[in-house]
Amino acid sequence: MFKSLQGGPQRLNTPTSSPHIASPRILTRDEHSLSRRMINESALKVLYRLNRAGFEAYLVGGCVRDSLLGKQPKDFDVATNATPEEVNDLFRNARIIGRRFRIVHVRFGREIIEVTTFRGQHGDAEDSPHAQQSDAGLLLRDNVWGSVDQDAIRRDFTINALYYNIDDFSIHDWANGLDDLDNRLVRMIGDPETRYREDPVRMLRAARFSAKLDFDIEESTREPILELAPLLLQIPPARLFEEVLKLFLSGQALATYDVLRELNLFPMLFPPTAESFEHLPWADRLIRQALENTDTRIREDKPVTPAFLYGAFLWPAVQLEAQRLEDEGVPVMPAFQQASQQVIHRQLQHTSIPKRFSFPMRDIWELQHRLPRRKGKHAFQSREHPRFRAAYDFLLLREQAGELEPGLGQWWTDFQVASEQQQREMIEAVSGQAPSSVKAPRRPRRRKRRTPPTS
Repeated sequence: MFKSLQGGPQRLNTPTSSPHIASPRILTRDEHSLSRRMINESALKVLYRLNRAGFEAYLVGGCVRDSLLGKQPKDFDVATNATPEEVNDLFRNARIIGRRFRIVHVRFGREIIEVTTFRGQHGDAEDSPHAQQSDAGLLLRDNVWGSVDQDAIRRDFTINALYYNIDDFSIHDWANGLDDLDNRLVRMIGDPETRYREDPVRMLRAARFSAKLDFDIEESTREPILELAPLLLQIPPARLFEEVLKLFLSGQALATYDVLRELNLFPMLFPPTAESFEHLPWADRLIRQALENTDTRIREDKPVTPAFLYGAFLWPAVQLEAQRLEDEGVPVMPAFQQASQQVIHRQLQHTSIPKRFSFPMRDIWELQHRLPRRKGKHAFQSREHPRFRAAYDFLLLREQAGELEPGLGQWWTDFQVASEQQQREMIEAVSGQAPSSVKAPRRPRRRKRRTPPTS
């Protein structure tokens, strides 16, 4: 990964104890493995333009960390001493976004390079228009600009305080992150409890990096999480939805789930689901199988959708609530519909679910009640439903988890590859009708456009 430096530049020995850093550990170009060939072309354009304009420009964070670990970075983030307005003026394809943290997105087609200005330390009265904290320590605004060393200490974990300098191709390690890469540790910069109170999402990031990199969470970084996990309830649901996507759609969903359960973070994201674990022995198995399938699809470069994932997360809670309503005398379908609405409403208090995902999710759920109905034209109608394939996969998932007895899934597997005559015979076998009386529904004919009369 990199060569050790004997008698190299002075560096901070205790990065978690002080907000000030003496000087970074610097790896020259021939002392590390990161080369420009590994860097995204769009990121290089941003770095060089900033550099030519007289600004400092660094690749920073995960792209440097992952490159040193021999992994292919997904995103390339840039840090600079240029303000958001100065960056915006340099790039016609740039846009300033955010209020709590103002950053610049430089767009190249569908690709976005995120550019952040070095952040500084808080504390001065004159900072108040740019920085704001709640009484509990939560950062409400953080737009105090600073220098690269101040920016490094404001980052969350030591392994993310690694800066690649485009000026001389060196790597600057401001918080002993190289040592933690070697020791496979996720370690917070600064006092962990204070940093978690500033931004509780850092607890989710610690879990995500631990699962993604297969690193341990350093003891003092890990210890406060169990107690402070409820701070996540302060975070806006829209932000937590984005965090859920990062947690479970990055290829290590199952490992991430295990870490979240271990650290008591999962109930803060999906409280109705966490409660169902005590009552439904198949609930955990269903979610684990869904996450394992998601990881497999991502490895195989197949599409995945949050609608299916959220459907799996919330299904146990829906089933539990529906059963409670049925026990009170509510008929099956009204009980299911009420339960779906109640669970979704409660979940929205924790993580938002955009309608483009919640509507397909509900279709998948509703089809679970239609798929067992195979008499007459029901089977053909279900097969033609736009969400049939997802609902069929969901049915198989339920059988694998032990919620349902095996059988129905195999029937639908066979039905999809059978000829029309075989399909009629299969329906007759479950409905008692003669095959000749079972017909696939006709597709509506397209009406011919009437030609307007010519004058």
